[in-house]
Amino acid sequence: MQLSNPEISGEQSVKIVLLGDSGVGKSSLALRFVTNEFRPYSESTIGASFMSKSITVPFSPSVRNDEGQGTSDSKTLESRQHQRTIGLKIWDTAGQEKYRSLAPMYYRGAEAAILVYDITVPASFVALQDWALELQHNASPELMLVICGNKSDLGECRRVDRGVGEAYAREMGAVYVETSAKDGQGVEDMFSGVAMRIPPLLGQESYLEEDMLDLRKNTRKNEGCC
Repeated sequence: MQLSNPEISGEQSVKIVLLGDSGVGKSSLALRFVTNEFRPYSESTIGASFMSKSITVPFSPSVRNDEGQGTSDSKTLESRQHQRTIGLKIWDTAGQEKYRSLAPMYYRGAEAAILVYDITVPASFVALQDWALELQHNASPELMLVICGNKSDLGECRRVDRGVGEAYAREMGAVYVETSAKDGQGVEDMFSGVAMRIPPLLGQESYLEEDMLDLRKNTRKNEGCC
């Protein structure tokens, strides 16, 4: 039997907005994720910039059948069916105060907001908290928050302890990560982690369950043949 595709509705589009003070590395994080490049010198973002990338993520961290066993072909099919494609639409907003009033246009309708600060600049962590409060009052209550301490490659110059960032993230019900746009540390995991936490499109889970049942029935039939 031919398995139906859990992505029958097509690629799932997810809007992510990057917020934070000017110079914390928002544009560099987006560029590292989308192109795997780093530019040590770049102009400040004016208004906002847009980038996108499609990735494949699992529905859940692991997949196994009821018996925990099966043929290699069935395991391969099962693994493939237990995936979905997500198109990340990344809006990188300007950090300068004069563009602050434009921010609601970009975080409106977003599924996730990544609030970025520079671990070597305490003032950028204070600014991040202002952004978090604004989102609490004006954004959707369903918005996923990520607190991102960027420039982890400058650990010797750190002035905001990791524990401080983690404690604030817990207080806000947010995910905490540390990244380095320069060497790529944590960047892929951060964006992929956001994608995996976004609920599937309506109907995707039911298609997946039907396919798994069909796959297991066929596997059992094959195991009983001479």
